[in-house]
Amino acid sequence: MAERLRHATSPYLQDHADDPVDWWPWGPEAFAEARRRDVPVLLSSGYAACHWCHVMQRESFADPAVADFLNRHFVAIKLDREEHPEVDGLYQQALALMGEPGGWPLTLFLTPEGEPIWGGTYFPPEPRWQRPGFRQLLERIATLWREDRATLLAHRQRLGAALAGLERPQPGELAIEQVRAAAEAAFDEFDPVHGGLGGAPKFPQAPALRFLWQASMLWPLRPLRRRLLHTLARMCQGGIWDHLGGGFHRYAVDAYWLVPHFEKILYDNAQLLELLAEAAALEGRRLLAIRAEELVAFLQRELLVAEGLAASLDADSEGEEGRFYLWTADEIRQILGPEDARVFLEAYGVDPRGQLDGRAVLHRLHEADLRDEAEEARLLALRRRLLAARARRVPPRRDDKVLADWNGLAVAALALAGRRLQRPDWIAFARELFQRLVAHLDADGRLHHGIRAGRRMPHDLLDDYAQMIRAALALHAATGELEPLERARRWFQVARARFRDGEGWRLVPVDREGLPVVPRNARDGATPSALGTLAEVALELAARTGDESFEQVALEIFRSHGGDALRLPLAHAALLTARLLAERPVAVVLWEGESPAAVSALRAAADRQAPAGHWLFHVKQEAGLPPDHPARALAGGSTRAVVCTGRRCGLPHTNPGELAAELQALDASRTG
Repeated sequence: MAERLRHATSPYLQDHADDPVDWWPWGPEAFAEARRRDVPVLLSSGYAACHWCHVMQRESFADPAVADFLNRHFVAIKLDREEHPEVDGLYQQALALMGEPGGWPLTLFLTPEGEPIWGGTYFPPEPRWQRPGFRQLLERIATLWREDRATLLAHRQRLGAALAGLERPQPGELAIEQVRAAAEAAFDEFDPVHGGLGGAPKFPQAPALRFLWQASMLWPLRPLRRRLLHTLARMCQGGIWDHLGGGFHRYAVDAYWLVPHFEKILYDNAQLLELLAEAAALEGRRLLAIRAEELVAFLQRELLVAEGLAASLDADSEGEEGRFYLWTADEIRQILGPEDARVFLEAYGVDPRGQLDGRAVLHRLHEADLRDEAEEARLLALRRRLLAARARRVPPRRDDKVLADWNGLAVAALALAGRRLQRPDWIAFARELFQRLVAHLDADGRLHHGIRAGRRMPHDLLDDYAQMIRAALALHAATGELEPLERARRWFQVARARFRDGEGWRLVPVDREGLPVVPRNARDGATPSALGTLAEVALELAARTGDESFEQVALEIFRSHGGDALRLPLAHAALLTARLLAERPVAVVLWEGESPAAVSALRAAADRQAPAGHWLFHVKQEAGLPPDHPARALAGGSTRAVVCTGRRCGLPHTNPGELAAELQALDASRTG
């Protein structure tokens, strides 16, 4: 019945095309229809890899009786939250104001003007778990709309005012002392035994981890650094990591990182790759380096499509969550034989009772680190045999849409990880991805949010520009090529024209209509906030070009959102990360003379030892430095490197060991 969804770009919407519900895609036509019929709107937001979205579809949206009632009394909108994160994010905030926990599927009732009335997440078909049944809920809202609409609309007004307040930035001075206090206070938020922030369910919270990691460079916070490293190690040994195919699942349902929610999403893996590579290089952790290598292999094997990297892999296969990834001890014995199976079952914690209906999640949580190289080589051979057997199972479906912001995260992570771990092939992969994204998404004078099957999404978001600018700058640092830097400058100017109005920066373009409130917040979600990232790249662009107007953008964002960041610091981690960079910008200036070997040695020292958040300048005959950069006074014809902190530069280095020592001294948690 939902023919409107059959030709959507989103596979999630296409999945609902055969529902008996008369779905509409997000857009003004759906709200016009609701006004014409004088009925409320049901907004159902989810995504292709969402387990409970599939459950609600099977239980309710596929039920002809439920669909008939819904069609008669509502206009139903189906939204892919990855395609329209700006819509989903705004209504998730509305749900929070109702006192409901957020998540997916998001089930929200709106007026024909798009104003939120009431909602929740997953609703069962019949009342259970102290939740009303979905049919019961539909009947209640429909009755109130007909018979007591004033009550609903009064609630709408209060909710709308509160939502507008949340999207109104709270200014304040983002003093560096308060940023340090926020980092120190986060120490107590960690689970000291299992790692991670908070308890069950346990999410990676990558933006917060990145902020705390960089804070531990600026100040002597070694206990905090230890908790961060412990967290990464536990994640890498836990069931949240796919020990056969690589890649992190979305989160753990427990406090131990043991049993995951099985979907795999690009944004988690991109951000965690960056953290793994940084920690592996700066702390010499072999476990983290191996996991980074396995993660890149997963991206190349399972997510790479023609236009870039696909968004996600489903949690379900054959109608069951996690079926593809779970094992019984008997299955493993049949494939490996008794002796190899004995070794594998012990190494990967396979309990005959299993964790999920008698089947086990592979993990190594009983071991803090890797074993010796010979044992790890044997386990690798066993994993490959099991991976080949697993490949014969029905795999989870891949959502193959390519999103600009998530791919920007991945390009930046690959470029940085390639530098940190001396993997030029990863840098080449980052360059190839970037070129694909530019070819497919940079069109009509702007960046499109995504593409699937050759069809670009028509809209653009500030997140797309922020993350793709950061990707371009990371690629420029990794290669020394000027084209990514020039593209970053151009994208920034497009963003400035499209996303600034008289009230400041907004997350949607100035010509965008149809939302009850304009989103302007700097809060992180599972990904870093657009405004936090924009402040970060503005600082780097100022340093690389000498154009102080970029720096003024960062300072303006700090002032405009400082009050929000100080009130909820870890929810604004990307903004605080940018503030750290403003406090102590570190640059390594590398003059590339006539000796390729000398250049390579100095660059390797810088890539391995420079503190997180540093900027690498490649200088050839002084090109690559802005006119007023203080390092210009130290220019010379030979290969050399200079470390600059702010406007102060040290003496030139020709010895890689001496360069590494100066850079190591900037890591306060190793030297303080």
